[in-house]
Amino acid sequence: MKDQPIQVQIVDSAAAIGRNDWNRCANPVLDNNHHIGNEYNPFTSFDFINALEKTGCASPETGWMAQHLVLVGDQNIPLAILPCYLKNHSMGEYVFDHGWADAFARAGGQYYPKIQCSIPFTPVTSPRFLVSNLYESSDAIEILGQAAIELTKRHQASSLHLTFLNSLQAKCLKPEVFLQRTDQQFHWTNQDYVSFDDFLEKLTSRKRKIIRKERRAATANNISIVTLNGTQIDKHHWDDFFEFYLDTGDRKWGTPYLNREFFDLIGETMSDDILLVLAIRNGETIAAALNFIGSNTVYGRYWGCREEVPFLHFELCYYQAIDWAIAHQIDNVEAGAQGLHKLARGYLPVTTHSAHWIAHAGFRTAIANYLEEEGTQVKLDIEYLNAQNPYK
Repeated sequence: MKDQPIQVQIVDSAAAIGRNDWNRCANPVLDNNHHIGNEYNPFTSFDFINALEKTGCASPETGWMAQHLVLVGDQNIPLAILPCYLKNHSMGEYVFDHGWADAFARAGGQYYPKIQCSIPFTPVTSPRFLVSNLYESSDAIEILGQAAIELTKRHQASSLHLTFLNSLQAKCLKPEVFLQRTDQQFHWTNQDYVSFDDFLEKLTSRKRKIIRKERRAATANNISIVTLNGTQIDKHHWDDFFEFYLDTGDRKWGTPYLNREFFDLIGETMSDDILLVLAIRNGETIAAALNFIGSNTVYGRYWGCREEVPFLHFELCYYQAIDWAIAHQIDNVEAGAQGLHKLARGYLPVTTHSAHWIAHAGFRTAIANYLEEEGTQVKLDIEYLNAQNPYK
């Protein structure tokens, strides 16, 4: 259907597109409900993005002004979507360009505003171009990519950034137009394990002993672990979790990005996609970790605690996610951004991708030179870390 008349529209919210039209592009399905093309990713779903926007977490007031690009065809039916935001800062992105902003400012330029094509506050690889099965994916990427550049020019923004896009879509972007950037995260892969002990047997003896020791220590002193999903999660669970989330945010990065209304809304609309892991002692929840569940991946997102317990963070955020993945035959666990300590716990380095269009020719050349050096170092780091992996 790629020969049908098309146009690109700009909309200021996911709600303006609507749940059915958004999800038809984000997660195309067959009649038997099997996902095709992209595996189901909860973060590209309407419910997640709408929750961020509706609750004001991603809003003009917080520096995230939605400018979503929508490729529409006959009868104004959305065929593809590129989520875009006009931004006046670089917070909540996890692909750091603060150095770029500082360098451009020192040279007399104005880095902000910029256009950010991403899922706010979510360092998870997924399709950035959300393409329904009504249109050719490569054509949609080319059209929306050019439309994003025109959007950047319209706002007189310095640059355009597509972050955490999957490698297939990154390769579809012309390198003479979009500068490519790589980084790394640590992911766990299920090798058809039948139990956590089966996974441990694949590790070296030393690493296996350390993990068993950590798991015992985390649940000492009458601490029990409970996993909740779907309707098992009640309001009081969110009360506890939000307290932990605020505490972690205050200690790590100042004002947390997400508000209580956001968690209430995803609890109502995405409960089947949520895995909440609790640590309980004497009837009191003392720590919790929030995960999202895709068709083939468990995504670790947020964690917090009421008191410090040795290794409890590892248990709730890493080991319980692995346990869940094995029990439910899920292939991958992504435990969030950064974290070299994940390597010793079975999570291996993988490459992440972003693409950037820079308006100023001289600044583009400087960024291109930087990215060439940075990319070489990232590749060497991944090779080195893979050589240090904990597996036999």
